[in-house]
Amino acid sequence: MSASSRASAPPRVLTVAGSDSGGGAGIQADLKTMLALGVHGMSVLTAVTAQNSLGVQGAWELPVEAVRAQYRSVVDDIGVDAVKTGMLSSAELVETVAELIGGTAVPSVVDPVGVSKHGDSLLAASALDSVRTKLLPVATVATPNLDEVAQLTGVEVESEDGMRRAAAAVLAYGPTWVLIKGGHLSGDAVDFLTDGSQEHWLRAPRFDNRHTHGTGCTLASAIASGLAKGQSVPEAVTAAKEYVTGAIAAGFALGGGIGPVDHGWRFGTGGA
Repeated sequence: MSASSRASAPPRVLTVAGSDSGGGAGIQADLKTMLALGVHGMSVLTAVTAQNSLGVQGAWELPVEAVRAQYRSVVDDIGVDAVKTGMLSSAELVETVAELIGGTAVPSVVDPVGVSKHGDSLLAASALDSVRTKLLPVATVATPNLDEVAQLTGVEVESEDGMRRAAAAVLAYGPTWVLIKGGHLSGDAVDFLTDGSQEHWLRAPRFDNRHTHGTGCTLASAIASGLAKGQSVPEAVTAAKEYVTGAIAAGFALGGGIGPVDHGWRFGTGGA
């Protein structure tokens, strides 16, 4: 690629995650988010799911060699400015992806996906230790929700007061920053961002809208998009929170269950 054509290319973000056939979460949500935020999205598929608004009906993990080949194919030729991880269902996959990210000198956002919006398990219990010891240490930002915090650290958060304790427990595993997502608490949607010294509380109104499928994937991808543009972690997280809040407000019904957030809400697409 010539210098002139490279100069005109948008920032590049790579998602390493599973496919959601219903289009609301996973790779599909990641790429929609990246397009909406003006970056070039690329993907490494880790698993294929049969999934709709009612839940996950099946999941098939890709071989480690397929994941590694996709990653090297993209990074070695096109390059990358930020990486985001999602569904990594086995210990072997977690360790492989951690090794790949550790060897790529760009910011990384780790969404330690444990369960789907419908309560379906997306991470083998045997993989939890690999997430703690291999993946979290290479993360620029880790973005666990309260269920994932409990799964990873044993810390149960029932109020805002517990979010600092949760953050400290996750930071102990080595990520540079952690964003504790408090969406499962009552009241405003409050998230807590810290690197152990700086603290940022991010608040947004809670909308009476059950169609929130893909929220976590979308937020992590939005953060990675901001980092790829050269934003600081607090700047990227603040902008991502604003984007996902709008997407949740515009979430729309699809099928008979929980519909997706609207990734194109700024453009009047989706369910608008």
